[in-house]
Parts: sequence; C-alpha cells; structure tokens
Amino acid sequence: MVGITTTNGGGNGHRRPTVRDIARLAGVSPATVSRVINSRSDVSDTVRERVLRVVAEHGYTVARPPLLGMHSGLVGVTLPLIHHSYFSEILAGIAEAFYEHEIPMVLCPTLHEHDREVTLLQRLRHGTTDGALLILPEEDDDELAALQEQGYPFVIIDPRMTPGDRVPTVSASHLSGAREATEHLLRLGHRRIAAITGPHDWIATEERLRGYRGALAEAGITPDPQLQIGANFRDNGGRLATQQLLSLPEPPTAIFAFNDMLAIGALQAIRQHGLRIPQDISVVGFDDTYEASIMHPALTTVRQPLAEMGRMAVSQLVRLLQNQRIEALHVELATRLVERDSTGPLRT
Repeated sequence: MVGITTTNGGGNGHRRPTVRDIARLAGVSPATVSRVINSRSDVSDTVRERVLRVVAEHGYTVARPPLLGMHSGLVGVTLPLIHHSYFSEILAGIAEAFYEHEIPMVLCPTLHEHDREVTLLQRLRHGTTDGALLILPEEDDDELAALQEQGYPFVIIDPRMTPGDRVPTVSASHLSGAREATEHLLRLGHRRIAAITGPHDWIATEERLRGYRGALAEAGITPDPQLQIGANFRDNGGRLATQQLLSLPEPPTAIFAFNDMLAIGALQAIRQHGLRIPQDISVVGFDDTYEASIMHPALTTVRQPLAEMGRMAVSQLVRLLQNQRIEALHVELATRLVERDSTGPLRT
C-alpha cells in the first residue's frame, strides 16, 4: 500500500491527508482510491480519471515506501567525472533505471582520487545510503572486500582491476570487441596495425590487448613491440602516441586506439602531419561515445552498451537490497563494431 502526502496543504491545513480525504473529494470509496493509487486494473477509466484529477488539483502526491530491505531510501553512485561523455552515458542508464524503481540517488564524483573516493564511500555507508554503484572504482581488492564484509551492498560498473569472486560487476566484452576492431582492419588489407593502449594495470587495457594480439596471431602476424604504445585514455595521450608512431621508419597504416578519446587525439596528430584519414591511415576507437559520431571523419569504433551497463547494475543492486540471489555475479555485455568513415582499404 502506498501513502499520500501533500505539497501545499490541499485544503487540510498541515494535517497529513489520508485516502479518506481523497475519497470524499472524488465521491468514491476509500477502497477505490487505494485501487487507483496502486494501479489496479479493476477500476473503470472514468473513476480512475476522476480520482487522479482530484489528486492533481489538490497537490497530492503518491509517496511510496522504500523498497523492502532499504532504510534511508537512497542509493549512492560514485564515478570519476560527470561531464565526461563515457561516464554520463552510463549515468543516464542508471538514472532512468532508478527512476523506474522510484529510488533517489546521491552522486559522488571522485576525480580519480583514491582517498577522496574512500572518504565518500564511508559517508555513504554510515547511514546516508542503503547501497551504491561504483563506476571504475579506485579501491583495491582488499578495500572492496572489507566494504562487502561490513554488509554494505554495492555493484561495480567497469571495474578497473580484477575484483574478488564475490564482488558483483557489470562490464562490456573488452576482448571480443578488440578482436573485432583488429579483424576489421585486417579485412581492409592492413598489416602494420598499431595499438594505443591504456594504463597497463587496467582490465580494459589487458583484455583489449589480448584481443588485438589474438587477431594478429590468427592472421599470422607477429605483434611489433614498436607499434604498441601505452597512454592515459585521454586525447593528449592519443596525440603523443600517434606522433611517436608516425615518426617510425616504417609507420603503421592503421591505428587501433583503446578508447574514443585516444582515437580523437590520434586523428588530430595525423592531420598535423599532413596525412589524410582514411586514405593514408585508418583509425578505430573503442566506446562509441557521442564525440565519435560528430568527428570529421566520423570515427569507426567499438560500441560499448554504456546505458545498458548502468541499467543492468541497477537491477543487480536492487536484488541485493531486497536480499535476493543474483544469478550471475559477473555480467559481461556484448560489444559491436560501428563502421564509419575513419577506416578504409590499404592503399598499395
């Protein structure tokens, strides 16, 4: 059963209005009002409309109690940055799913700072929220395990490092996505395919590197260490890495950047060298963020289902909050290649 609150007094002073108040104003029984509020089907459309009109005219709002297992009725979401399109797309999926469950969320930007994130999590845990979603968290395995042992429910989205077996996670298939990107370039005739990778200790980097190397190996190509350069997952890292690649005696004919920001930096550096894309060199990214589609040329990239990752994580967290069993602790969503204008056949 849901309760009813008012935002303007509704003609009843400061007294909290009841189902009987609405029933009297609508000229129906309290039981009928209850059925309307709880979206029951055994009410005629005419009566339903009359009850809802009274609710709207008198400023009444339906107040649902927290989900079973929740006390504060709030959940936390930690994420490195809000303005970055990668995180904002995940956040959009999270916000929509929490809205459907009528659960308010508390946003906590961490700025990629470990100590800041630990502090924010402690505040969230001590009575402020009932659980949390952690996007790309900075904590190590021991810290996450300790948080779990304290009985605080959480789900990790896009883990930075390999979490413990009991920690629920939602991510995308880094390995298969990287393999598909590399195979796409191989089909176009490219053999000197460079990889601009991310930080070496991140899951995304290691798995995408495995997919890249695996595709080359299947094509009978031995990876050239000179064509693999680590960067910081930002556009400036992509520019610097590409400048280094183009200065090689035998530069690559294609670049697989391990995220879209690296790819955008690569496009900028290639233009600065007076080269054409894709006539002289092809570029593939990873993520399919908003920027990928508006670049010139539009970026071929691997689509991560970012909003879907957010929605799936909410579903997992809600089950934890309700003390329900999670069927799969580690959910990995499929990726797919989105072909645009930044890749083309090798020119002979």
